[in-house]
Amino acid sequence: MTDTAALLRQRYGLDIQCAEPLNPTVECMLNHRSCRSYTKKHVGNDILNLLLACAQSAPTKSNLQQYSIVLVRNTTARARIAKLMPSLSPWFEAAPIFLCFLGDVRRIRRLAEKRGHNYANNNADTFMNASIDAALAMQNFIVAAESMGLGTCPISMVRDQITDFASILELPNGVFPIAGLTLGWPDWKGTVTHRLPPSIVINREIYDDSTLDTDIDNYDSRAHKLKPIKPQSQRHIDRYGVLEKCTWSENASRQLSVPERPNFTDFLKSKEIELK
Repeated sequence: MTDTAALLRQRYGLDIQCAEPLNPTVECMLNHRSCRSYTKKHVGNDILNLLLACAQSAPTKSNLQQYSIVLVRNTTARARIAKLMPSLSPWFEAAPIFLCFLGDVRRIRRLAEKRGHNYANNNADTFMNASIDAALAMQNFIVAAESMGLGTCPISMVRDQITDFASILELPNGVFPIAGLTLGWPDWKGTVTHRLPPSIVINREIYDDSTLDTDIDNYDSRAHKLKPIKPQSQRHIDRYGVLEKCTWSENASRQLSVPERPNFTDFLKSKEIELK
């Protein structure tokens, strides 16, 4: 059992006192790190089925269960997916299993028709509910996988070339990708990424960001000391150039200064999903 304060320092880069003892689940969650290097060891179906059951044990809005999961072991299919995300080469191809977590409003639509009811919720709220259902299932899967010694890495890049990606998985109307996830036995310990301090993220009673500037400056300094952002990881250097010290807030601001996935709404409409 690891010391609680040590794990909190590892996560935040701050000394945070906590007298509460750890249990294995909390220790696993505080130790989370994305895995981008895998061994060739086989992931058995028994383990995989157990992890999928954990995913399906996640909370779901009104028990509507508006999500699905596509599991891809086939090397040919994974190679086709990899071509859509060349910047993830070669580690993506080496992951033995790829999963995609999907928002799925198709199922309820079909059931409404089967039961003779009008489906009256093709809207932004249902889109959000389905997205959250899928995200909760993925998080449950990640925690369960890491508790068993497996490594994972979520991949939002599946939405970059979303139409081609959906074609590979043969996604019908009413089904849309939230994120992908690689799974395998880790060949690399990885590093724990410093998260924003509680003073920025956690609000008590009301929302208050009055100390944001100071808190972000301090966080940027801690994160830079732990893991400097290398030139090849700095965003949009064609616009902004390369910085000797590129901080988290600078890189995040650069990233979102250019529209990302501008065709996403059009894709959703093509799948008969409205955001009204």
